[in-house]
Amino acid sequence: MSAPETIRVGLGARSYDVIVGEGLIAGAGASIAPLLKRGVSFIVTDENVAARHLKPLQTALAASGIEAGALILPPGEKTKSFGNLERVCSALLAGRIERGDLVMALGGGVIGDLVGLAAGLVRRGTGFVQIPTTLLAQVDSSVGGKTAINAPEGKNLVGLFHQPRLVLADIGALETLPRREMKAGYAEVVKYGLIGDAAFFDWLDTDGAKLLSGDTAALAKAVAASVRAKAGVVERDETETGERALLNLGHTFGHALEAATGFSDRLLHGEGVAIGIKLAFDLSAALGYCDGQVPGRVANHLARMGLPHRIADIPGERPSTAELLHHMAQDKKVEAGKLTFILARAIGDAFIAKDVDAAAVGKVLDAAA
Repeated sequence: MSAPETIRVGLGARSYDVIVGEGLIAGAGASIAPLLKRGVSFIVTDENVAARHLKPLQTALAASGIEAGALILPPGEKTKSFGNLERVCSALLAGRIERGDLVMALGGGVIGDLVGLAAGLVRRGTGFVQIPTTLLAQVDSSVGGKTAINAPEGKNLVGLFHQPRLVLADIGALETLPRREMKAGYAEVVKYGLIGDAAFFDWLDTDGAKLLSGDTAALAKAVAASVRAKAGVVERDETETGERALLNLGHTFGHALEAATGFSDRLLHGEGVAIGIKLAFDLSAALGYCDGQVPGRVANHLARMGLPHRIADIPGERPSTAELLHHMAQDKKVEAGKLTFILARAIGDAFIAKDVDAAAVGKVLDAAA
């Protein structure tokens, strides 16, 4: 077992460490105890994660004298709702969680987003720790302080920025992750290569299969590289007024596809992002920003990694172009009613494109397989 790697997210008084390594849940008490004013915390998780990791986490905390109650929620994207936000807030208040205590988000991106939002609201801001147990959450959603729930109008439309006090990315937790979720998380890994690091994409193009097969060294390298990339962007643009929007490559299309499929198991978030990434490169080529062969290389890579990259890969009825454009109009990056997309000049060279013509987007969607 290699030594854990610590990556600092430098945000002044809100700075924190992201620790990447194995066995971090078993040693969580020693990592978390120094952050507590008293030995009280609270864990929120989902049913699937609780069965594997809740008791080991509570045991680790108890060994350091930390008392930890728990709330277990249903799994799935629909858990990011107003009703469950109320449940979490009520549980924290009933547990008399104070500002100096810590709420722990044990699970994937859904739990992390929901718990982070609740922690940001209760007592006008309670500290929280991210303990991500999926690849997607470890490389993306657990870092950077974005928290949110979904609304009937779209994904992640109700939220705030609330930075965690610590992130423990235990890659050992990925051993039991279903392969479909591993592949979905990979979409957020390859994103970092596509937006600004062609060399990282080349490494993934060669060794990405090792990562998905559970190779510990490849996983540690990919997670740490992704976290370093995101930490750098977050440090320069914490609240997404500029550069941080690059991290949304594929997400405008992906979120629309998720909304059109009812935030259901028909399409996981990472799968929507993968299809969205291919569509973003298609749009880039259609608008003349990148060579026409580049989308094919991206599609070939996603296909070799076992990821969906076509709208036709989504089970069930195909969402219409009109429906997808309707959902895109609710995207968080819309300004003065105009669509904003992350486009690319080449692999590793992405940029923010504002006021993209909806008609051009519609043509790309109409032509998409």
